[in-house]
Amino acid sequence: MRLYQQLVLFMLAATVLPLAAVGFLLLSRAEAELAARIDAEQRTRASAAAEAVGATLMEVVDALARSAELIDWQSATEAETVGGLRLLYGQSPAVSAVLKLDAHGRPLGAPVFRTQGVEGHPGFQAEGLTRMVQSVPVQQLRGGGKGQAALGGAYVHAESGHAAVAVAVKLADGEDAPFALAEVVFEPLEAALLRRPEGALGRVDLVDEDRRILASSEPARRMSTLAPELAAHLLTQTAPEPDLVRSFRVEGPPRRVSVARVSRGLRFDVVVEVDEATALAPVHAMRRTVLASIGGAFFVLLGLGALFTRRLNRRLEEVVQGAEAYGRGELSRRVKVEGQDELSELANTFNRMGEELESARARMLRWNDELRMRVDEATHDLRGAQAQLLEAQKLAAVGQLGAGVAHEINNPLAGILGNVQLLMLDRGTSDPDLETLRKIEHSAKRCKEITQNLLRFSQQRERADLRPVDLNAVVRDALSLTEHQILSDGVTLATQLSPGLSRVRADPGHLSQVILALLSNARTAMLKSPTRRLTLRTGQRDGRTFLEVEDTGKGISPDIRPRIFEPFFTTKDVWSNVGLGLSVAWRVVTESGGTLSVRSEVGQGACFTVELPRA
Repeated sequence: MRLYQQLVLFMLAATVLPLAAVGFLLLSRAEAELAARIDAEQRTRASAAAEAVGATLMEVVDALARSAELIDWQSATEAETVGGLRLLYGQSPAVSAVLKLDAHGRPLGAPVFRTQGVEGHPGFQAEGLTRMVQSVPVQQLRGGGKGQAALGGAYVHAESGHAAVAVAVKLADGEDAPFALAEVVFEPLEAALLRRPEGALGRVDLVDEDRRILASSEPARRMSTLAPELAAHLLTQTAPEPDLVRSFRVEGPPRRVSVARVSRGLRFDVVVEVDEATALAPVHAMRRTVLASIGGAFFVLLGLGALFTRRLNRRLEEVVQGAEAYGRGELSRRVKVEGQDELSELANTFNRMGEELESARARMLRWNDELRMRVDEATHDLRGAQAQLLEAQKLAAVGQLGAGVAHEINNPLAGILGNVQLLMLDRGTSDPDLETLRKIEHSAKRCKEITQNLLRFSQQRERADLRPVDLNAVVRDALSLTEHQILSDGVTLATQLSPGLSRVRADPGHLSQVILALLSNARTAMLKSPTRRLTLRTGQRDGRTFLEVEDTGKGISPDIRPRIFEPFFTTKDVWSNVGLGLSVAWRVVTESGGTLSVRSEVGQGACFTVELPRA
């Protein structure tokens, strides 16, 4: 994937997509909150409109009923009856006509109305009396008392075009009592529906049980029928409680609807309808704005990304060409990239790398010459090492022979030692031969130790038997084996054995071999020294017991000092030594839990220190 494509994907992932996700999430929440607020406003508006319609209509009905109760209609003269009907007519400007009926719904006397509207009353024509009478089921009031009222079905008032309803008021008690019939026009109700709160959306309709629109905030809808999808929804959403406000959503086009039942026994509903697209227009406009902003931002980022990557690619091309030149071996090539950013730092790094490579190649050529010389020297040393190896093999064969001899001596020696000890058991303490037998026993044991030493030198030692040992005694025993040879070489021997030493934990035989190896090394190191002095020193420090073997030989140079305990490593001029003594000594001391160290200066001799743990 190219850098430009990666940059575009990064910008999408880092900026555009998160902003789009957050923006649409906020828009969704805003849309939900706006829809909830619109529903709440609709419900409030529907409830208020239903209350206003019920109050206005019932105010007219109550006024008619109260006025009818004031007159004794059964004993009134014809003139008084006409005056009473005029009284009912004047109770509300919404009344267009008043008529007296008998108990069977037949007209009694002349009706009261005006063909032309007067004092706010709607006009009325005599032809409308038949519809007016037929709209009220007066039979429902025959069993009621005086002043009881009933409303008929709604119909169109011919003169005004508004919806109208006939109100029947019983004028006396009894089933045969007459009725007063008044036509109430819904024009004032429609005026109430036309009053809407500031900023309110949608329309308000007053509908009857047949889903006819009796009054509307849009007069052109008057006396029409509700849309089928809305009417069907109203039939299935009838509220069981009169005061309940219902809210729902219908399709075709999508609309939000709230319905409130007009209270006080009236069979009317107030329907508040809001077109969803209109209600949510601010959110939809904001969504379009966000989409346009995101798209614009994306194209701006694309343009900026293209400019940035074009500039970056030119600078990267210079770095790539420099790297290819280094790959071809042109180490004198330098990368030229301007700027103070990471890419310029990379170019500077490439330049430094070229300088280092050029310098390294020069050093490598010099090293090649040096290596050739060292190979020649190593070849020469290898030939010498091969000669030493042959000598070591010869010495190993001699060691195997010594081990066999020691083994053969041990067998008869064990018989001699056993027989001597048996003879000692048979002698009394006063027997003159007892002392001689003891000397024989001591000499046999000493021979046994010598054979063990021979086995030790031939690398066929037994498993270490660690036990408490008197270090001074072991030193004396070892000296007894080699003291004569040391003195015969003109070496001055000095012993500084500290009395009262704590016993150490070691194998006495193996420890004796360590001391013999150190004495042998010291004696050999002083063969060509003008001053020959060998000192053995014991003591205690830091909770450990130590033995020091110090000579005045040629010393050990610092460059070979770390290797002196390696097997077969030797610097002695006497080639009969194969370099095993110090390595064996170091191993024995280590197995005992101690340490073997050396301090030395060239020409000043050496001092080997053995430190052993206390028993």
